Order: sequence, then structure tokens, then C-alpha cells
Amino acid sequence: MALTQTQDLASRMTHPMKPLLAAVHDIEDLGVPSSMVIDLFYRLLFQEREVSVQRFSEALAVSTRLADSLLAKLKLDNMVEVPRTQGSGINSMSYIYRLTEAGSKMARDAMERSQYVGPVPVPIDIYNESVEIQYANIENINPTRVRNHLKDLILPPNFDRRVGAALNAGTSLFLYGPPGNGKTTIAQICGDLLAGTEPIFIPHALTISGQIIQLYDKLRHVEINEDNEFLEQFGRRDTRWIPIKRPSIMVGGELNLSHLELRYESVARIYEAPLQMKANGGMFLIDDFGRQQVSPAELLNRWIVPLETRVDFLRLQSGQTFEFPFKQLIVFSTNLDPSELVDDAFLRRIQIKVEVGPPDEKMFYELFRIMCGSLRVPFSKDGFVHLLKTYYRGTSRMMQGAHPRDLLKTILAICAYSGEEPNMAPAMIDEACMSYFVDMDKEKSWASSVIIE
Repeated sequence: MALTQTQDLASRMTHPMKPLLAAVHDIEDLGVPSSMVIDLFYRLLFQEREVSVQRFSEALAVSTRLADSLLAKLKLDNMVEVPRTQGSGINSMSYIYRLTEAGSKMARDAMERSQYVGPVPVPIDIYNESVEIQYANIENINPTRVRNHLKDLILPPNFDRRVGAALNAGTSLFLYGPPGNGKTTIAQICGDLLAGTEPIFIPHALTISGQIIQLYDKLRHVEINEDNEFLEQFGRRDTRWIPIKRPSIMVGGELNLSHLELRYESVARIYEAPLQMKANGGMFLIDDFGRQQVSPAELLNRWIVPLETRVDFLRLQSGQTFEFPFKQLIVFSTNLDPSELVDDAFLRRIQIKVEVGPPDEKMFYELFRIMCGSLRVPFSKDGFVHLLKTYYRGTSRMMQGAHPRDLLKTILAICAYSGEEPNMAPAMIDEACMSYFVDMDKEKSWASSVIIE
């Protein structure tokens, strides 16, 4: 039957995630085995001894109606009892439950299987569907927003076009160039831009083949407030799903291959999701690429298939493997020579490559003026020219975008100690440069390479 114009408009306005987020009131509609849900009820009772219907609802992220219905069945089976009621209520919603002797045995068995107590997990196939929907539904980031976020950086003309293209493509970005010129800052701005788009929903935990994988990470995911107007369109929701800002996960030299695989907690008997799964829908930045605890070759071998297929695979302890979408902007940032780190096969799979080079003298001048205003150091053209001639033109030293900030902070530290007003007099420039720069080429008479046995 043909839709009316009003119905068609309403259909197009419905968020594609709404069907997945619909509130659930029956245990069969949770999508997981009822035994897994019952185990969670037993474990919560085992840990907290006496639990209200409302507490079951909050802790396990199920509706009070579902909790009340399941507890009534457990009570009928003599697994739980009601020692008292809460407040002045006389209906089942006011009951406080505890385990019977038979229920305590069932709870201990449940604790043997796993010690996870939290929201009922979401099946992996439903999670995979949600990632695909939310990746396809990401809003485009327009040039004005990109330029706005980059406005405090002095960059070459049209630099925003390359960064903006990478953000909207949502695949991969390779930032390279000498240190100190803003690669990490640019990558973080990319993360901020993505976080400023429409929020996404992730489950607190996933399940596959009876195993539980904890996905939500309060240290890496930023939950949005329930009064956010974006949430109004979903009405009553399945609270197993958490609304978060699109994630921005950054790792550096500490990264090793174990961070990219499931981590099994042998005591709790649950898995923790790897970083790339936690980053789905947002950005995953590998900073200082080439300085990780694993070789670039090993790391690239791990990434090369997901970058090509946009699908990754994980393995459970049982040996079973499963796939999940690899849908995030992955950013590699390095100050090492790309030709020594990666081969053509890898670079071909990186959609956009951007060199972040050192500033020229004009850009360096602008950076100094901006940083002087920011740090409240009076700008001196004479002092700047002295710096340029003495410490750059007369040497092989390369200008870096971080130098103006660092040198001015050094001047502020010197002046705070001496009691002088901050200034850029040539003598102050000399003192700051002596404290900041290390002359790597000059032979140090006090340094010996001879090892005395």
C-alpha cells in the first residue's frame, strides 16, 4: 500500500537506529539465551544479598516489567524469596528479594561460569549491524567547521581540504613530517571534529557463543547526558545501549599487538574488547608510529587486511573466530622517514597521506606573533630577527612549529625567576636559546665514549 506524504516524511525522519534501540519487556526479545539473563540475576543477588526490583532494572539494564516477571518465576521455583518490602508499597514492585538455599547453589554455579555483573549483553550480530548503520549515517563535516578548528595553527594554504576529505571519507589518514610541527595536534583536532558530530550508541557488553565481551570503557568513551535533545527522538530505549560521543582513542609507544586482540580476564571469566573495536564509529590514532613495542612490519601486517576489507577478525580462547566491522578513521602519525617504515602495499591502502612540514620564515613569524599574544609576551621584531639570524639561518637547525611556544615559555620561566618583565630583547633570546637548544653537532669535551673496565 502506498504511503501518504505525511507517512513518507515520518518514515524518512525516523533514525535508522531506532528499531535496534526499542525498549524490551520480554526476556525472549533480549536476543540472548534466557539462562545467561538468569545467571546475571543470580550473580547480582549473590553479590548484594538483598536486591529491589528497581535495582535489578538499573544494574542489568532491563525494564522493571521484565525484572518483575523473571523474579516472580524464580520465586515460584523457590530460588528467591521476599524477606521484606520497600516503603509502603504492597505490590510486587516493592519487593526486596534474596536467594533461598536452592537459589544460593544456583548462584554459586553462575559465579563459576563468569563473575560478570552488569547490563545484559547484546548479540554480536546486532552490534555489527549497529556499527554499519552508524558509520553510514555519519554527517559530513563542512569546510567552515574544519577551518574553525584549525584556525589556531599556521598551516599551508588549503591544508584543511586534505584533512576534511579524510574525515568525511572516514577510512585512513597518514600524517608524516619532522617533529614539533603539529601532527598530533592535527590528529586530535580530527578526533574533536568527529566527536562534535551526531552521537552514537554502543552496547555495554557483547555476547557470542555464550562468552561475554565488555565493550564500554568509561576511560575512553564519553557518555552524553540523557537530557541531550538528540535522544528525544528515540523515546523509551533499551538501556543496554549507551549514547556516547564518537570515540577518539589515541595510543603511542605503549601499543603492542595484545592491545589489538581480545583480552581474557581469567578470574572474572570475561573478555575485554580490543582498542580498534572500542574506536568503531570514531577515530583511532597511532601516534609516534614506528616507536611502538612491536616492529612497524608486525603492526602493519596486523592492519593490512582490515584496511583493505573494513572487517577485522578476533579469536576466542576456544579457537572460534568471529568478524566485526572495522569502521573508524584510523590515523598514523610519524616523524620518522615513511620510506623506512612502510612499503608501497601499505601506503596504497592508506587513502590520504599528508605531509606536515616545518614552517617557512613567514609562517614562523606569524606563529611567534600569535604565541606572544597568547602568552602575554610583548613581541619584538628586533628580537625575532636576532633569533632568526643567529639560531636558524646561521645554523643547520630546522624551524619547528613548537619552537615559538617553547622558547616563549622558557623566557617566562627565566623572567619569573629573575623578577624581570617578560621581553624578547636579543640578550633574553640568547639566554632562552641556551637553555632550550642542545647543539648536537658540537663535540662535548666532558663526554667520553670510552668504557673503563
